[in-house]
Amino acid sequence: MPYEKIGKNEPVCIADEVPFEIPESWEWVRLGNYAEKVTDQVASGSFASLRENVPSLKEPNYAIMVKTADFSNGFTRNLTYTTKQGYEFLANSNLFGGELILSNIGSIGKCFIVPKLNCKMTLAPNSIMIRLTDEFLRDYLYNFILSPQGFEELNEITSGTAMKKFNKTDLKRILIPVPPVNEQKRIVNKLQEVKHLTDKYKELEDNSTRLNTDFPNQLKKSILQYAVQGELVPQDSADEPASVLLERIRAEKEQLIKSGKIKRDKHESVIFRRDNSYYERVDGIERCIDDEIPFEIPESWRWTRWGTVATSIQYGYNAPAKQCGRIRMVRISDIHENLVTWTTVPFCDIDELDISTYLLQPNDILFARTGGTVGKSFLVRDVPYEAIYAGYLIRTRYSALLCPQYLKYFMESPLYWQQLKTGTTATAQPNCNGQTLSNMLLPLPPAKEQYRIVEKINRAFAKVK
Repeated sequence: MPYEKIGKNEPVCIADEVPFEIPESWEWVRLGNYAEKVTDQVASGSFASLRENVPSLKEPNYAIMVKTADFSNGFTRNLTYTTKQGYEFLANSNLFGGELILSNIGSIGKCFIVPKLNCKMTLAPNSIMIRLTDEFLRDYLYNFILSPQGFEELNEITSGTAMKKFNKTDLKRILIPVPPVNEQKRIVNKLQEVKHLTDKYKELEDNSTRLNTDFPNQLKKSILQYAVQGELVPQDSADEPASVLLERIRAEKEQLIKSGKIKRDKHESVIFRRDNSYYERVDGIERCIDDEIPFEIPESWRWTRWGTVATSIQYGYNAPAKQCGRIRMVRISDIHENLVTWTTVPFCDIDELDISTYLLQPNDILFARTGGTVGKSFLVRDVPYEAIYAGYLIRTRYSALLCPQYLKYFMESPLYWQQLKTGTTATAQPNCNGQTLSNMLLPLPPAKEQYRIVEKINRAFAKVK
């Protein structure tokens, strides 16, 4: 049974504190008794964070404030210094290199060995320094602290919810399983010997975890890429080809123009093949666009611009949100995982004459044009309330001859995101406009094949978890 004797008091059994059995030649020791010094005292005064014109490490008027953030991955010049007026050194805060530093607030368990530098160093706040007389004793303790048992011991003394922390008094009381000195050396040497193997194992484990995490999304992207390349489902020679579908869409748009429901596109695009090359006719001028075509598509498909199949690309309405009213206003923040959270959608004031311009309808596609969600799209399936959409969104409508979900899947494909990236303005708030969307190249299958593709994607996605 393990006992502990403190001062002149009788030994006390600590069997309930000991986590496991150790060899006969080992001893359980409190960290405070194992180490020469354990302190959290820091230099007094104010500190200056220097990023430019960093002084020489030999400069007598500066001392490095050693923090875990600066030294966890080796020495960095991105350091914090305290000036001559501020580093009235406390004897307990001097660092000479070789000490163990633990972060005792926030990043619990973060630990490193202070490098030996030819400069003055002092302990930074929110850290605890452990100094040992022997390098092997230090290295053994360092490995213990990084072990699962060491992490568990630190968690036992940690308190706080918003910001976890522990103090030096509790740290001194954690139990360390201490082997004889020569065995400590053998343990440290063996750990150094196998370190490259454990590092490799960790790298493989991290890669495996990352692959398992990324795999579903990567697989979905691959499925969508196959879909828009015409490789997901077989073609059916009985299908009406996409060239005929495009002619019908053009005729439909012409009727809408004549009835005054939409305006004519002043720069209408027509893409066609000639002599094994792709050409585009705009404003009566033809040009070869082979360098824009990313891949070949089936014979029955056609390349077209989004603006060719769209009947409307309309920016949203800008108005202050209100708690009550008649017309709701869908914002980017109201859309989550392709669903509108209608309970969060606010109301707004809008002129009666403007309502019809911005009113949402089933099968509209909304497109985020700015901010962190730029390019994200949402297919409107149902509109249970009279609702318009906010200014940071663009609404696109298109021919009813097309499959809405195929267009939505296109807007999730790698091809779509590649084109969006090219057309995105890289500013503090990245943004796109209606012209970017209108100019996007769309690989268009026959109408019936669009629905077969959607059905196949839906079945495949249902199996991807």
